[in-house]
Amino acid sequence: MVFDPAAGRRWMDARLIALGALGLLSGASVAWVASNAAIHPSKIPSLPVVLLVGWSFIGSGLLSWRARPDNRLGPVMTLTGFAWFASVLSEGNAPAVATIGAVFDVSFLAGFLYVALSFPSGRLQTVLDRTLMVATLGLVFIVQLAWLLCYDPHADCDRCRTNLLELTRNDALANGLLQFQRIAGLVVIAVTVGLLAERLVRASRPQRRVVIPVLLAAIIAFTAFAASVVVDALQIGRSDAFGRVAGYAFAVVPVAVLVAFMQQRLARRVLAGLVVELGEPRAALSLAVTLSRALGDPSLVLGYWSAPESRYVDIDGKPLELPDPTSGRMATVVERAGQPVAVLIHDPALQYNAELVESVCAAAGLTLENERLQAELRARLTELQASRARLVEATEAERRRIERDLHDGTQQRLVSIAISLGLLESKLPAGSSQARPLVRETRESLMAALAELRELTQGIHPTILVERGLPTALDELCRRAALPAHLRLGLDRRLPDQVESAAYFLVSEALTNAAKHSHATEVRVTAAYAVHVLTVEVADDGIGGAAVGRGTGLRGLTDRVEALGGTLTVSSPLGRGTTVYAEFPCA
Repeated sequence: MVFDPAAGRRWMDARLIALGALGLLSGASVAWVASNAAIHPSKIPSLPVVLLVGWSFIGSGLLSWRARPDNRLGPVMTLTGFAWFASVLSEGNAPAVATIGAVFDVSFLAGFLYVALSFPSGRLQTVLDRTLMVATLGLVFIVQLAWLLCYDPHADCDRCRTNLLELTRNDALANGLLQFQRIAGLVVIAVTVGLLAERLVRASRPQRRVVIPVLLAAIIAFTAFAASVVVDALQIGRSDAFGRVAGYAFAVVPVAVLVAFMQQRLARRVLAGLVVELGEPRAALSLAVTLSRALGDPSLVLGYWSAPESRYVDIDGKPLELPDPTSGRMATVVERAGQPVAVLIHDPALQYNAELVESVCAAAGLTLENERLQAELRARLTELQASRARLVEATEAERRRIERDLHDGTQQRLVSIAISLGLLESKLPAGSSQARPLVRETRESLMAALAELRELTQGIHPTILVERGLPTALDELCRRAALPAHLRLGLDRRLPDQVESAAYFLVSEALTNAAKHSHATEVRVTAAYAVHVLTVEVADDGIGGAAVGRGTGLRGLTDRVEALGGTLTVSSPLGRGTTVYAEFPCA
């Protein structure tokens, strides 16, 4: 047998209509009972309050039931409305009617408590919630029934016996049960009010927008009801005023719940504005702002699926971690054609307005796909940048290794050989006129080779840069330059090795180019550090005309600077000299 959703919806609508008709009939019947009560008509709340509360719960409950059939609040509110009407029957003239009313006299409080504690999920989330619910059910049904078995609420009526459940008359036991019910009920109400107030204060902005009407009305209703119970028990005045306040507050709660549940219909206006806004040109970051505004969640974070990396990334292409269940955040995945496109990390309150989230995601699907492709490109660029940085770091490490091996190995052996030749020359006999010049010439050639090796080692990775830092290394570089070089420093600290090395070789290459090609008379070198950025500038007064793409030297420097996340620019107008300017981030 194939299930027909349309037929199921029609069957559900028919049941809800039947319950609605029964609610109208119940209200009319209760109104008749209240109008004709002969025993204690003064104990019945005003008729408008009776009908307002009962029909408010039944009507809002039925509409909420239809809007959210998977949420328990709709059925519970409907049942609470019928329980409210049933409580009025306790003052009816007929014994059977009065007995039924006495049994359900305070049963509506259990339904109201459930609505207040479980909104908006319709489920009791914590152990304290469930404990309060069990305690309330025990008070309004078990204690109430035990009280009726030994006492007649209308015992002062000489001409009638309205409690058909009375088995034996025991006023002392009945009074004890009544006082226990009142005191325990006041404790439950006090704990509930405190709990609701805490949830109201701790609610996030999206949660607060939904729960404020419900929780505030519930707090007012419970407080006014407790005050009426205290006034009635102590007989210190009339409890009618508190009862009316509680009744009106009771009536507000189901309407507020209904409004919260009907938000997906009100969201059509939001979606219309969203579609228009998505069609307008905007900055890359504004999509997250647009979706945040449409969903009413300023904390919303937008991530995009990167297929090459099989993970979500942010707008800049950086990895984005999804929240775990204990983080107090939720993630909603957006898909197109069965493939993940994006993810919304949002406040958990939006899970109770799933229709709005789904509608917003559907409306923004194409835009999210375009943004995803851009984010994926940024992720690839980020990875390329990281790869270049790793390559530079590996190159620097290899340079240091080669320099260290030459210095500690080959260079030391050549120095030892030169010393040995010197000793050999000093120990040659006085008559060795032919051998002495040969040994001296060999030692001098060895010393020249050793000097060339030191120069080569300095070119691979300068020892002075490692040992004494960039300022001293630049100073020595300018002293050895082929052109007069004037150095100006604004640097008083050590920087990361890669940055110092790149800046050193930038200045070295720029000085070499100026000496070879610029026909300059002098060079100005400036290095300064401020706000986590090192700036280096080398300017000459030569003929100009240099360009990055004309040779491998400047192109290699550009790659090296950009691999560290920096920028390099060359300004070289003809006849006005060349200026090489670079910035290195050092954070």
